[in-house]
Amino acid sequence: MNETSRLTGKWSQPGVPHKGWTCIDIEDLGEPSATCEMCETQEIRYVHHMQHPHYPDVLGCGCVCAGHMEEDYEGARQREKVLRNASARRRKWLTRGWRVSRNGNPFLNVDGYNVVVYPAGQGWGFRVSNRVTDKSVVSRRVLASMDAAKLRSFDAMIWMKERGD
Repeated sequence: MNETSRLTGKWSQPGVPHKGWTCIDIEDLGEPSATCEMCETQEIRYVHHMQHPHYPDVLGCGCVCAGHMEEDYEGARQREKVLRNASARRRKWLTRGWRVSRNGNPFLNVDGYNVVVYPAGQGWGFRVSNRVTDKSVVSRRVLASMDAAKLRSFDAMIWMKERGD
């Protein structure tokens, strides 16, 4: 963060803590479409949701401000890098080498997971199974298209990985 940013927005407001914040979530907006709520100048795509015990609001911040707020710039960079990589993998997910099962359903075996999409009623469903633990996640609702089911299965696989399932 440059010195100009430190003098703008909430950095310059009395009563707003500068240190001791914790990141409680990070979100990819898909494109730079928000402004950092701490410096109030930087346009951001990846929003680090920051919380402080002595501040009433959760602030959506960019990587640089988040790093300063939690006094761990490398931690903020690493969080954002993981999200960037997941976004890139998600964009390529539909073009992966989906094979067809004996039942005629598209599937992938990737990162220790078996991912299957299948016709369900008037749309599509999916199942993601950990091949080691046999834990599974099955779609709860019918999705409009096969591609929508494939993309949602990617999100489910990432969720399972984060939980260690």
